[in-house]
Amino acid sequence: MNKPLFGAAYYDEYMPYDRLEADVKMMLDAKMNTVRIAESTWSTMEPQEGVFDFSHIDRVLDAMEKNNINVIIGTPTYAVPAWMAKLHPDIIAETKNGRGIYGARQIMDITHPAYLFYAERAIRKLMERVAKRKCVIGYQIDNETKYYDTSSQNVQQKFIKYLRKKFNDDLDALNHEFGLDYWSNRINSWEEFPDVRGTINASLGGEFDKFRRGLVSEFLMWQSKIVNEYKTPSQFITHNFDFDWKGYSYGIQPAVNHFDAAKALTIAGCDIYHPSQDNLTGTEIAFCGDLTRSLKNDNYLIMETEAQGHMSWLPYKGQLRLQAFSHLASGANSVMYWHWHSIHNSIETYWRGLLSHDFAENDTYLEAKEIGREFDAFGEKLINLKKSNKIAIMASNEALTALEWFKIETGMPWGGSMKYNYVLYWIYTGLYKINAECDFVTPETENLERYKLLIVPALYAVPESTLKRINAFVENGGHLIATFRSAVANENIKVYHQSLPHIINKCLGITYNQYTNPQNTFLSSDEYSVPKEKCEAKAFIELLKPTTAKTMARYEHYNWGRYSAVTQNNYGKGLATYIGCYTSDEYLKAILEDCLKKAELWGEEQKCSFPVIIRKGTNSFGKEIVYFLNYSNNEATVEYNGKDGISIIDNKKIHSGEKLLINPWDFVVLER
Repeated sequence: MNKPLFGAAYYDEYMPYDRLEADVKMMLDAKMNTVRIAESTWSTMEPQEGVFDFSHIDRVLDAMEKNNINVIIGTPTYAVPAWMAKLHPDIIAETKNGRGIYGARQIMDITHPAYLFYAERAIRKLMERVAKRKCVIGYQIDNETKYYDTSSQNVQQKFIKYLRKKFNDDLDALNHEFGLDYWSNRINSWEEFPDVRGTINASLGGEFDKFRRGLVSEFLMWQSKIVNEYKTPSQFITHNFDFDWKGYSYGIQPAVNHFDAAKALTIAGCDIYHPSQDNLTGTEIAFCGDLTRSLKNDNYLIMETEAQGHMSWLPYKGQLRLQAFSHLASGANSVMYWHWHSIHNSIETYWRGLLSHDFAENDTYLEAKEIGREFDAFGEKLINLKKSNKIAIMASNEALTALEWFKIETGMPWGGSMKYNYVLYWIYTGLYKINAECDFVTPETENLERYKLLIVPALYAVPESTLKRINAFVENGGHLIATFRSAVANENIKVYHQSLPHIINKCLGITYNQYTNPQNTFLSSDEYSVPKEKCEAKAFIELLKPTTAKTMARYEHYNWGRYSAVTQNNYGKGLATYIGCYTSDEYLKAILEDCLKKAELWGEEQKCSFPVIIRKGTNSFGKEIVYFLNYSNNEATVEYNGKDGISIIDNKKIHSGEKLLINPWDFVVLER
């Protein structure tokens, strides 16, 4: 790639009339260079079992090839045709709620032999048709794949085989490690293994979720191997990972281990949807982008993001452009909208594309034309942005699953319980707003020493081997921030019977064995300057007892005041900070600022803070690219103190000490 891929998903099959030529002209006018096709229309491609019709695909490929527009082909396996469900009703996934009813996408058992037979045939027929077309640059295998809560007997039998291998056929070891004597859940023969859907045991249930995440990795690898038989060396394989969902993309995906599943791909990809209008902060763009970039430590593709989206996402003037460049600032090599036009039927009728239902130019499309012109003019300077971040956040699917089982009830505004992704996002957002860029790692990551600061949020379930690596990281000079609910249980969600936090209490210099939901509890500290009204201890508190650590903050409460809330400990050559409760955003900011300064990571970027976000990296020409992104409806002024550079947008020279004026919902990009 020498310019960003810019375009949209395009469905000729959905059009109310033939307008392919008109659409191509509008794409060319917007300098769009890529479309994604085919991933949603299996029933059109194979209208009857074994009968294939590629007419829609052929005509789109012909048109795009003629006009030098790239095409990404999606394998259409995430939404099964009606004839398949009629022939094999049991391909529909059986979940905790029973068997599903045909209609929605992603309702099948991805391990079912009949489904896999038809899926393989469809993929092979499609690849035979498209692989040699010169406009086809790559393939998206399946679509936002998850395990769809499949719990069929087929899946459960595979799970039993998985457990037999994990425990070397030793049922006593399984019963002991999972604590199955509780409530007579003990299993005394493999033949009596119960239906996992009814389990009350977090260890067994959590292992089942881990196993099913592995099914997703196997499924994507299976598809990748088929595609690899046909694709040319220059064509890539990607997938559009999605994330947890809170009305928008949010946190790590519970039903997929992205790091494991990404092994099937030559380049990682994702779908990012986020709030807009007054709620546009760029946090979701940055979080999801940083996570996806970390999957293969390389650039990635935005396969889907919003254009108009749903009702409250219609972007203000300038926001679509700000969003597009924000994706590139995180290391994306593409911006692809879902989708080109708004659909006239079915469930996503009002999830609007770049064009509205009338296909006419609108303000969003006109702004896309501006983006396309800029990508075309100087995109080569922004592509393949490489980062060398010194901060990493350790993210864990196993910890997420465990905290779903052991919900912490809260009195917080979101209600209900505190979830793993709330804690993860709380930490990430704190870094993001003070312009501290980061990567993501997993508990399995070995080379932690390439980072200066490691942050471990709510790492509830974690193997001892990881905790030992964390101790060594600090002892050898690294800086650590760990939060409450870390190092509580092992990888099988069995709570450690030694002092908590397990093993890393050595580097942290603390211990505790009691915790509670706070009432009228605040934090007092001589170390952090935070207004009294922002010092509330929220949601959950651990009652910390320092052994060698220094108390950075105590609980201000007539009973809990004898306990520490935030501690810091020198260990070997490094420093470890522990946050024992959920704090306000302002209090977290004070803690993070202190830790960044002590880790010598406090730089020019930290002189700015949200709503001005700074992102940077090195481009293909060895030049540093610096983005100043204004997520605000007000003008922003930034004093620039870096080395002299050139504004890429207008080719203006920028000197150190100069003031940068950034318009509302706008940005400045410097090359230096």
